[in-house]
Amino acid sequence: MKLELTTPALLFTAISLLISAYTSRFATLAQLLRQLDLQYRKTPERRILAQMKNLNKRVRLIKYMQTMGVFSFFLCVLSMLALFLNKQVIGQITFGISLVALLISLLLSLLELQISVNAIVYQLEDLTEMSNKIDDKNKTE
Repeated sequence: MKLELTTPALLFTAISLLISAYTSRFATLAQLLRQLDLQYRKTPERRILAQMKNLNKRVRLIKYMQTMGVFSFFLCVLSMLALFLNKQVIGQITFGISLVALLISLLLSLLELQISVNAIVYQLEDLTEMSNKIDDKNKTE
């Protein structure tokens, strides 16, 4: 199979958008972590600490997602360079590794998303417990 120079170029937009989305997620989580840190310093609660630990895990995952995305982008460019220099085998190999790096990045993104959903479920359970306590208190009055 002959790999054309334009084939790796097709991934440029996708990888760029993916890295941009990861950066946005990272910035949002960093801001939320700062807010929770201030809140925890004022009123230390187990719930806040648990949220901070969850966010810390997600931030680390996003760091790895970004790293693999950038690595994929780098290999994509390297693949194009190899193809430009008529080094077909090297171009194919680097493009293949680029796809694997992108796949790893996406799998990490899926894992981070699952952790995010679990955090929301935990938050909703906490709110439900608080609501039940208020309802019980109102019934006894």
